[in-house]
Amino acid sequence: MSEHLSTRRFSRRGLLAVGGAAAVAAVLAGCGQDDDTAAPGADNASGPWSFTDDRPEEVSADARPGRVVAFTGSAAALVDFGLSREVVGVFGETKKADGSAESQAGDLDVESVEILGNVWGEFSVEKYAALRPELLVTHMYDPGAYWYVPDESKDKILPLAPVVTITTARVPMTKPIERYAQLAESLGADLTAAKVTDAKARFEAAAEAVRQAVKANPGIKVMAASGSPDLFYVSNPKVSTDLMYFAELGVDIVVPTKLEAGDYFEALSWENAGKFPADLILLDNRSTALQPTDLAAKPTWKQLPAVQAGQVAPWDAVPRFSYAGAAPLLEDLAKAIQGAKKLT
Repeated sequence: MSEHLSTRRFSRRGLLAVGGAAAVAAVLAGCGQDDDTAAPGADNASGPWSFTDDRPEEVSADARPGRVVAFTGSAAALVDFGLSREVVGVFGETKKADGSAESQAGDLDVESVEILGNVWGEFSVEKYAALRPELLVTHMYDPGAYWYVPDESKDKILPLAPVVTITTARVPMTKPIERYAQLAESLGADLTAAKVTDAKARFEAAAEAVRQAVKANPGIKVMAASGSPDLFYVSNPKVSTDLMYFAELGVDIVVPTKLEAGDYFEALSWENAGKFPADLILLDNRSTALQPTDLAAKPTWKQLPAVQAGQVAPWDAVPRFSYAGAAPLLEDLAKAIQGAKKLT
């Protein structure tokens, strides 16, 4: 996982209680496929389907899946590569409190999909079963881990449909992007469509812009971080897939030295927030992390040279793994580096 929220132990809030396998079976029995609504994608699915995911495990079905349920970020990536009506359900942060879409939802139509859970730990098994899923898709930050599938109910969830996981840690960001593209293509997406090729061209141009920004403004030290009420987390570019790719493009990123379990980050007390000098801070912009207005109450935050210089840029700690999703991140990074001054 890209940062601290990925590896801390959570209290699993709001998990809907279900009555075990019997309840699931009852839901399935009441939601057979004899209704008049054809499964999305059924008209163009013919012959057996298979895909080798990143566990690695060959996932197969008698026909190409036409009813996909996915982690919201995974669903958004598949949509970016050309799928649409195949995605029938999502789980993970999808809608904000005001009803608008979370940033990780991208171009996903959040009004047309069933939301099985909108926060960490929520996943309605009953709603999932009622969707008659043909494929479950999610990230895999650690081997064998299913991102946003609650451990407490995964034994009820995983048997209901084939599962595909895509590795999203310890590899550069281009790898999961390529893998989501391959998965989308296997599900019927046309990767030669202008929507996809234009997004890839924009991504490649944005990557070059980062390279040129680093050359034009050398020596800028960048730190990717996330704030909580008690701790300041510095992310590790040797694990976080986006940071790893930024480093490949030449960005000089702080590497924390005292890593927590999983090696994703170093957790610092606020008294030690200045441990790593940085000219530019990439700050986790998710609603689950403290934002600059919240951090203003932290004296040590205000004392950081990058904060005093106004050199703090938002960071999507769980990026959308598609060319369309990643290109803006690179464009923003290039601008931030171009505009930064050497402070340390």
